[in-house]
Amino acid sequence: MLASIRAFFATRGVLEVDTPQLVNHAVTDVNIHSAEVRWRGANGPPRYLHSSPEYAMKRLLAAGSGDIYQMCHVFRGEEQGALHSSEFMIVEWYRLGWTMAALMDEVDQLLRRELGAAAGGAARYLSYEQVFLDALDLRPLDATDSELAGRARACGFERDLVRRCGRDELLDLLMGVRIGPALGMDGPVFVHRYPASQAALARLDPDDARVGLRFELYLRGMELANGFEELGDPLEQRRRFADDQRARAARNLPVPAMDEYLLAALAAGLPPCAGVALGFDRLLMIASEADRIDEVQAFDSARA
Repeated sequence: MLASIRAFFATRGVLEVDTPQLVNHAVTDVNIHSAEVRWRGANGPPRYLHSSPEYAMKRLLAAGSGDIYQMCHVFRGEEQGALHSSEFMIVEWYRLGWTMAALMDEVDQLLRRELGAAAGGAARYLSYEQVFLDALDLRPLDATDSELAGRARACGFERDLVRRCGRDELLDLLMGVRIGPALGMDGPVFVHRYPASQAALARLDPDDARVGLRFELYLRGMELANGFEELGDPLEQRRRFADDQRARAARNLPVPAMDEYLLAALAAGLPPCAGVALGFDRLLMIASEADRIDEVQAFDSARA
């Protein structure tokens, strides 16, 4: 499958790149915990195992690389389970001048090349708003916080948990536990236009500032990919990083410094592009009909 994916990008003129796994900055995203590395006897600041090659790849894009892809291992602290591992592999790529819609189509093409009949029927493209309406009869962009909390309690979440959650945490609970696991049973489902508060590194929709140009791919109840029309505004990205830092401080989590290398690259000029990260291990799970991620890894985290 690795060889097949390389051939897929080679025929499209997309350059394979390799960026460091050991980096100087942890991510600020409140939902991702970077693994810290300290060399024995070293007196300098800690370094981190990257949770994604995104920042480095965007620096290459700003330097004029053109379309690029990478297959690499990434690391996420505090992730373990049937579908999660603290170390896993992704395929990440960027297409210059592409829209979110064009990139979703290419993801679907790669999926069908690698999975064949296991990919199921024709892909469906549903807005984030639509999947909430279909599953819960709830409008996530317009619902009040109390309405979200009430729906979460009605879905069986404990009252104390619901009380501790903010708006985006409640949406993540509903999406991750009630909606996502039911998506993509007959074929790929691309969920797009997430709330602006969950845009991450995506730009906002110019026709509706309530949503970001972000998508996720679901197949057989698993999230397989996360993609963006990439944000190129360094001031807006700095503001989002600052929001992340405040959110981490409010939760008593470590507050890493912003990645000034990335911000400098954005200031120098990131070309308009769309990018996506696809979980390679989960792709293998579907291809081999595995139930657990450790079934498709040579060594799981406990035996590494």
